[in-house]
Amino acid sequence: MLAGVLGGCSVDFQGWAGMKDQPKGLPFRENAFFADGRTMRQPPPDTVPRSRRGVSRRFLTGREAPDAGYVEELPLELTREFVEGGQGAYDIYCAACHGVLGDGVSQVARNMGLREPPSLVDLPEYADGYVYAVISEGYGLMPGYAEKLTPSQRWAVVAYMRALRESQRARLGDVPPEARERLLQEGAP
Repeated sequence: MLAGVLGGCSVDFQGWAGMKDQPKGLPFRENAFFADGRTMRQPPPDTVPRSRRGVSRRFLTGREAPDAGYVEELPLELTREFVEGGQGAYDIYCAACHGVLGDGVSQVARNMGLREPPSLVDLPEYADGYVYAVISEGYGLMPGYAEKLTPSQRWAVVAYMRALRESQRARLGDVPPEARERLLQEGAP
C-alpha cells in the first residue's frame, strides 16, 4: 500500500531527476559557450582515440615518423582474404573514378570536367605508405577516405591496387601452367 502511494509522488528520493533534466550540448546544435558557436569539438592536437591506443604510427599514417619518409611495404600480413577485402573496398570507393581495371576508364572519369583521374596501372612505383596516405588524406581533386575506411581497409586497398597493377602488366608466360591452359581456352590475348 505504501509503495503505491510513494510511487505516485513526484519526490525524487534517490537524486535521479537531476540527470534527466541536466543541460547538455547536442551535436549540430549551436552553443554560445564556444567562440565558434558549435557544440561539437575537434579533438585536441596530437591525441589518440582510445580505439587506436597501442597501434603504431606507421600503421595509422603510412609514414615512418612525422617528418620522415613513407612505409615501403604493407605493415600487415598479405593473405588472399586481405586482398579480396581490398577489392571490395576498391570496387565501392575507387572504381567509380579509377575504373574497374585501375586504368582510369570509367563513366565518371569521362564526365570529369577539370581533370580525369589517373590510371593506377601507369603510375610510377610509389611506396605503399604513400599510396595509403593518398587514400587517407586525398590528393588533388580526390577526397580522403579516412572517415569511410578503417586503417586496415585502406591497407587492403593498397594491397589490391598492387595486385590489380600486376595483373594488368602480366604476360602469358607469367601465368602458372595450370591457369595458362584455362586462359588459352577462354581466348585471352
